[in-house]
Amino acid sequence: MASKLAERERAQAATLPEDDIVGLLLAQHARIRDLFAEIGVRRGEHRRKPFDELRALLAVHETGEEMVLRPVSRRSAGPDVGRARNHEEKQAARLLAGLEKLDVAGPDFDREIAVLERAVSDHAVREELEEFPAVRAATSQDERRKLGRQLRAVQSLAPTRPHPGTVGSPLAQWALGPLASLVDRSRDALRRR
Repeated sequence: MASKLAERERAQAATLPEDDIVGLLLAQHARIRDLFAEIGVRRGEHRRKPFDELRALLAVHETGEEMVLRPVSRRSAGPDVGRARNHEEKQAARLLAGLEKLDVAGPDFDREIAVLERAVSDHAVREELEEFPAVRAATSQDERRKLGRQLRAVQSLAPTRPHPGTVGSPLAQWALGPLASLVDRSRDALRRR
């Protein structure tokens, strides 16, 4: 199922212009699904690398959505949709933070990664059905490309680990995000060594 969804998301993204925010996010959704599948077939410590990539991608993806997409979708899809997506992201960030503390080879990890995968998949589907069409209808192609470039810029500086306390608050993300990003990216570099 995830691979079919990932294929559909990649195909949709390929039909959109370069830098289109919806296309970028669809491609990231597909990569996230691929990483969950990779974690599912690997065992033991061989899960560490795809999990670390998944953790970082989810963290920067959600930060970008909250800071760039969500203000536009609140206007086009309505504030209730934005609040619901932020709530889902906060729950996912908590699950992800809990997973970071578990042994990737342990049975608790298997159970919790499955819970996270369901939550993230459901969240992505809701974005694709409720937010993306509204954003596309309310913006021009040029606006979406500008938003896509903003998304890339935000994600290049975003924290690479979950910070549930900042989810849903652009002010907290602007205030704490740069410091959290520096710490996260330093931890990531040390781990790779």
